[in-house]
Amino acid sequence: MTTKNVLGNPLETCCKSPMTGFFRTGCCETSAEDRGLHLVCAQVTAEFLAFSKRQGNDLITPVPMFGFQGLKPGDKWCICVARWQEALNAGFAPPIILASTHEKTLEYIPIEVLQEHSIIN
Repeated sequence: MTTKNVLGNPLETCCKSPMTGFFRTGCCETSAEDRGLHLVCAQVTAEFLAFSKRQGNDLITPVPMFGFQGLKPGDKWCICVARWQEALNAGFAPPIILASTHEKTLEYIPIEVLQEHSIIN
């Protein structure tokens, strides 16, 4: 069975440099082990990164022991659907790539909202 995106098409790669996704495959794939639901492929902004850090999830600072180089504005990253929703509500939601955003996102956020905040690949 092919994993689908929010458009109903096969899920496309979000980013391989830096390597993203819960499973570090480059795709926003999920499973029961992914409690954070890393479903949304976003192009992070400085505002979002600062917001996420204030919320307790520092995506800026490198963590070499986990092979994490830290993110900078413009990087694409699979972010948790709840964090994206929080950022949206606070006015800091980064733009998303619909073709690389997992279809399960639609259980939490309407397609119309996602489309309003999408960018072209």
